[in-house]
Amino acid sequence: MNYIDELARAIRARVDLSILPRSDVDRLFRIYAVLALAKGSQVTARDVHNAWAAWECDRRPEHPAIVPFEQLPEEVRRLDEPFVEAIHAAVRDRL
Repeated sequence: MNYIDELARAIRARVDLSILPRSDVDRLFRIYAVLALAKGSQVTARDVHNAWAAWECDRRPEHPAIVPFEQLPEEVRRLDEPFVEAIHAAVRDRL
C-alpha cells in the first residue's frame, strides 16, 4: 500500500461509518490525505469543505452545498467537523 492510501485509510478509520457518502469514498479520503500532508494539524473545516466540493463536482456538480464555506448555514458547516477531527487524529498518530 502506498503512503497516500495508508493515510487515507487512517483518516477514514476515524470517521463514523454512518456519516460517510455512499460511493467513491476512496477518492474523497485520498484528497483528505493530501490535505493532511499539506497542512497537518492546521486543516480546517473550510479546507475539508473545499476538498469535498471538488470531489462532489465530479459526482453532482449542481449540489446546493457547492458554495464557498462562508455561505453555508452553520448546521451544514458543522458536518465537516468529524472529518477535521479525523484528519487531526491521523496526523497526530503519524508523529
